[in-house]
Amino acid sequence: MHSFPLRVYYSDTDCGGIVYHGRYLDFAEHARTELLRDIARRHGLDGSQTSLMKSEGLAFVVKSITVDYQSPAHLDDLLEVQTELESAKRFSIVFRQTVLRDGQSLCVLLVKVASINVQTHRPMPLPAWFAPAFESAT
Repeated sequence: MHSFPLRVYYSDTDCGGIVYHGRYLDFAEHARTELLRDIARRHGLDGSQTSLMKSEGLAFVVKSITVDYQSPAHLDDLLEVQTELESAKRFSIVFRQTVLRDGQSLCVLLVKVASINVQTHRPMPLPAWFAPAFESAT
């Protein structure tokens, strides 16, 4: 399981200090990006998505997201996004991402990410090393 800490800032909230529902998508995106960086570093790569696009000709797009909001986060909360690999197929990966505050689940997201060729924008198989690297990191 990969863990990504974050703080809730004023820009994440409404005037009552409650996190906007759409910000959870950003929190999950940031956590997946940092997971990718961690995996790349372990494989001797620089970790940026730009580097992956240049070296592999590969980009990731979100195909679908299911979100279960359970409890609100508030201004100044210290949160943690835990990311796990739910499943992997030839062209896609599904992540389970849980946003927590002090161990309490606030939001659970199932995010399906597809791999595409950066030139053609058509589906592209994930590199053979990719899914095992995610499994070992999450």
